[in-house]
Amino acid sequence: MKCFKREPKLYLAMLIIGSSIGCTDIRNRQATQTQPDASNTQQNSPNQVATQPNNINFVAEVAQKAGPAVVRIDATRTLAAPENRDSLLERFFGSEVPQQRIVRGSGSGFIISADGRLLTNAHVVENADEVTVTLREGRSYAGKVIGADPVTDVAVVKIEANNLPTVQLANSDNIVAGQWAIAIGNPLGLNNTVTQGIVSATGRSGSDIGIRDKRLDFIQTDTAINPGNSGGPLLNEQGAVIGVNTAIIGGAQGLGFAIPIDTAQRVANQLIATGQVYHPYIGIRLIELTPAIAQEINQSNLGFKVDREQGVLIVDVAANSPAARGGLRPGDVITQVKGATVQNADQVQDQIEATPRGSTLQFEVSRNNLPQTITVRPEQLPAASSS
Repeated sequence: MKCFKREPKLYLAMLIIGSSIGCTDIRNRQATQTQPDASNTQQNSPNQVATQPNNINFVAEVAQKAGPAVVRIDATRTLAAPENRDSLLERFFGSEVPQQRIVRGSGSGFIISADGRLLTNAHVVENADEVTVTLREGRSYAGKVIGADPVTDVAVVKIEANNLPTVQLANSDNIVAGQWAIAIGNPLGLNNTVTQGIVSATGRSGSDIGIRDKRLDFIQTDTAINPGNSGGPLLNEQGAVIGVNTAIIGGAQGLGFAIPIDTAQRVANQLIATGQVYHPYIGIRLIELTPAIAQEINQSNLGFKVDREQGVLIVDVAANSPAARGGLRPGDVITQVKGATVQNADQVQDQIEATPRGSTLQFEVSRNNLPQTITVRPEQLPAASSS
């Protein structure tokens, strides 16, 4: 957790259609036009306009290469009517007042296997009663949600089809700020929309952008992303997927975020194999100390004081959690995890997340300015927890 910081308002980039009752070379790779010889020029009609035989640039090449594998996903959810229903409606319609309402949403996805597996965001298909997948060329299929992981916002959907076009997956560890980024999706119901920009930054944590319940780092891009782009691919200039578009910051321009494809692929593999994803959990809340935060804590009634102005401070330990059973306490300042020095909360979380099921974590902490070694065995992340 990072405290004492005003956070931007983040919006998941999924289009809610309504409710009813009941990114190669950075130069333009335009084909070189053959220059006509003098005799050929003389034969042209005076009114004839010379045209280029090919005006395809690298963005268009990416769209042609990856576009057929990008799909539209329509999801239907049935929600219970609110308890405080309008009594006026009941007065006029009596028992005919609907007990449920249907909400329809639209997002994007992309095909990763020729036999019909595709990736999208978990929030696109969350709690969906029906999922419909429509290919670019118009065919539609019923989709089955193989698994969805709300912690990373990744989902896998399967359709019954074969010989489908697929995307190429890049290595998102190799992406750098400033490289081209291209998004393909269905924003605002406008199918097969292509937008282009750059990778603005990498390694944006969930806490950086105001979504603490997502345990991953995001790619930031200025490529236009709008409601309906959720689950669609963010591609490099070779047409390989580097991320899964997922969120935008409301009221801002050029602030979109994508899940790195390496993370999405790792999660998808677990969903395909087991239907669920293992997220190690120990039950602590963290902040990064600064002189100002240390002073604020020491003047508060949190029940502990700090004698450091730098480090990763545990401000809360969940009752009956692995951390509590292992002996970690509020006020402990974490200096090392698994022998690696940590300087911020994200580094601690990365060490926790990388722990295999059944393994232990060794923490070096400073408690009352004295070193302590604490061993903790993580467990599966419970619902609505993040550390």
